[in-house]
Amino acid sequence: MTTRTVSLADVEERKLGDVLREVASEQEVLTIELPEGEAVTIQPVPRLRPLLVLEGYVPEGWKDAINGPGE
Repeated sequence: MTTRTVSLADVEERKLGDVLREVASEQEVLTIELPEGEAVTIQPVPRLRPLLVLEGYVPEGWKDAINGPGE
């Protein structure tokens, strides 16, 4: 992931949605420096792949085999 630092003046004329879409599509970390010396960092969250679907079954009575009958 690349990192880019800009001043607030560089992005304040742009729509927030456009800035966020750019960060997500470019997969970059964007740091915006505020005039007071503070900074805000925007970073995309990686998209997780779906879990595998496994074939199989759970046999009846499996709970009794672990805990004993009636528990």
